[in-house]
Parts: sequence; C-alpha cells; structure tokens
Amino acid sequence: MRCPHLPEGFDFTDPDLLQARVPYPEFAEARQTAPVLWCPQPHGLAGFGDDGYWVVTRHADVKYVSTHPELFSSTTNTAVIRFNQNITRDQIEVQRLIMLNMDPPEHTRVRQIVQRGFTPRAIRSLEGALRDRAHRIVDTALAASKGRDSFDFVTNIAVELPLQAIAELIGVPQEDRTKIFDWSNKMAAYDDPEYAITEEIGAEAAMEIVSYAMNLAAARKERPAKDIVSTLVAAEGEGNLLADEFGFFVILLAVAGNETTRNAISHGMHAFLTHPDQWELYKRERPETAAEEIVRWATPVVSFQRTATQDTELGGQKIKAGDRVGLFYSSANNDPELFDEPEKFDILRDPNPHLGFGGGGPHFCLGKSLAVLEINLIFNAIADALPNLTLAGDPRRLRSAWLNGIKELQVTP
Repeated sequence: MRCPHLPEGFDFTDPDLLQARVPYPEFAEARQTAPVLWCPQPHGLAGFGDDGYWVVTRHADVKYVSTHPELFSSTTNTAVIRFNQNITRDQIEVQRLIMLNMDPPEHTRVRQIVQRGFTPRAIRSLEGALRDRAHRIVDTALAASKGRDSFDFVTNIAVELPLQAIAELIGVPQEDRTKIFDWSNKMAAYDDPEYAITEEIGAEAAMEIVSYAMNLAAARKERPAKDIVSTLVAAEGEGNLLADEFGFFVILLAVAGNETTRNAISHGMHAFLTHPDQWELYKRERPETAAEEIVRWATPVVSFQRTATQDTELGGQKIKAGDRVGLFYSSANNDPELFDEPEKFDILRDPNPHLGFGGGGPHFCLGKSLAVLEINLIFNAIADALPNLTLAGDPRRLRSAWLNGIKELQVTP
C-alpha cells in the first residue's frame, strides 16, 4: 500500500531529505492513510540486498514491534536502517557484536552486565562533577564570545557535556577525551559529504575505539579503579564482559550516548529560542518535565529497524519473514492519538509517553537517566549564565539516513 498523497519514489530514509528536514507532513499522511506502508527502494540501495522496507509510523505499532523481539529481530540486519549500498555483508554482520544489534538471550546477558554502570547510585555519583563541568562549559563559551557577534552553540556548548559524561563514566583520562569525540563523529557522519568521511574511515574509527577500550579494560583488570570499566571487566569470566565485548560497548556509548544527547541539546536550544515564551518559562521555573519534552521534540534518532523472523501481521499489513521494518520514532512522537497538540513545544507536557529513548522492550535506552541529567544540567547552566541568547541564523543539519542531527547553530549571547 502507498499513501495516496506521497510522491512516487519518496523514501523516509533519504539522507538528502533528512538533511533538509524531518518529514512531519508525510509522517502525518502515513499515520492517517497507511500507518504501515511498503517503501520500495532500488535493489540493494540500503546495503541489504533487498528491495525496500516497511514504514511504521504509529506510536502503538512502534511499541508493539519494539516489545516483541521474538517476531522482530535486531540481529538479522542490525538496527541501522540504511547503510551505503557498497557495504559488504561481512561489514554488516560484525556490527552484531554491538549490544544495539543483539537479540535475547545474548542481549539479555550483556545488558544485565552493563546496567551495573547505570544504577541510580552510579548516575548520582556523576552529578556533582557534571554540574561543575556544565557551568565551566557555558562560562568558557561566554568568555570566548566576547567581542564576537555570534558563536556556534553546537561546538562551543552542546558537544562537550555528553562527551565528558561518557568519558567520566568509563574513566577516560582528560587528555584522551577528544579522541573519543573525533572517532564517534567519524562513525556517525559517513553520509555527510562535508566531512569527507567514507564508511571505510568510519569503520577504522570504530576499530580505534574498540582498541582503545580493550587497552583500558586490560589496564583496569590489572589495577582496578572506581569506574565502570573495573565494575564490568575486573572479574572476567564471572558474569563480566570480555575485553572485546567491552570495546564494542564503548562504541555504543560513543554514538548512542554522545551523538544523541548532543543533538537533543542542540535541538532543545533551537526550540527554546524559537519559542521564547517557553524559554522565559524555563528560566523562571526550571520544570523537571523540560528534559523529556526536549527529547520528544528533538527525537535524535529518527528511526531504527527490525527484521521479521516469521510471517506476521502489523497494522493490517502482512509482513513476510525477512522483511525489514522501520520504526520511525519521529512519527510516533508526534502521533495525535497519544499527544495533545504534538506540534507544540510544551516543557510542562505531562504525561509525556514519547519514544525518544526507544519503544520499550529489551532495547529501551540504558542511559536514559544519564541523558536526562545532562540535559537538565546544561540548560540550567545556560539559563544562569546566558539567559539572553538569541538565534543568529538557521541551524545547519547533518546529512544522515537515520539521525536528526544539527552540525551548527549560530547564537548571539
């Protein structure tokens, strides 16, 4: 089934489309007329040797797929919905070592181990250091902006705290933290020609992270410290991670924990500055509900995918075993069945059952509490030190098939 008003050849994973905008009108059309629709692609375009995928746009259907891993696999074709068409099958399958691309029971085993580092106590232990860091980041940006008409919010503010949070969590020395940032950028930006990064360079960056993390794990096994690395690897073989498993876990942190939170912060600032009433409300009241609305509004991951393990039915459509199924969180987070006035940025929205951290089930975001903490800390610091920020230009968006990314956002202090 095709939506009657979508143009022929329209593809929700077209990186040129997502560089220009998130296709909210087309999502709305799909939700109303064909909530589960087939999107044909030229054979092998996404790197999977097939002819397209199913587009899942309703909140309820995204949740259903997310919570039924026995019917919809993350492992078969990974969770990434579109690669370069020249990627090899071997390059796809090696990504099954990342927890994001595992199914139970292997996913269950790894998640039970790594969640030790994300307990409420573990997150609380980071709060003081991250609060201080957030204020230093904003104060440094303010000092650097003196005498200038504007500065880039992304590079001067948004990038730093997520990087520091992940590095703090796993105990990366300060002098090595820019390496993690650079490698994670290369892994996520291969679709954007401005960065001149090929998938080969992205794969090399991934291996650099794995190698660095494995060396870190080896050092902690010899000399444990009070950090997540020691917690996860110090007693290898007794319910802890092997060194290479830890390496692939750090890849997940570098992209899922760093890139996504950075983009949530960037989109959140843009939302505040284009909704000045909400910025005034935030500065005055600092509501706890703001972070969740920022994530809903931003939805940094537009979509992930699953692959049907057997013939099944979804939204009235017959899904065949082996079909890829795209979960479009950006659409689900604007579904009027769940959200009153979803097009409205409302930092007091409550309840807010958004799927910005996933649709539930085994892959619900492990780092949700850390991400919410970072968002709260950075916007509190901005409200204190840079309360009169204004936009100095439109955001420049990342070219990507599945990330809702902002590369640059010029602001005036």
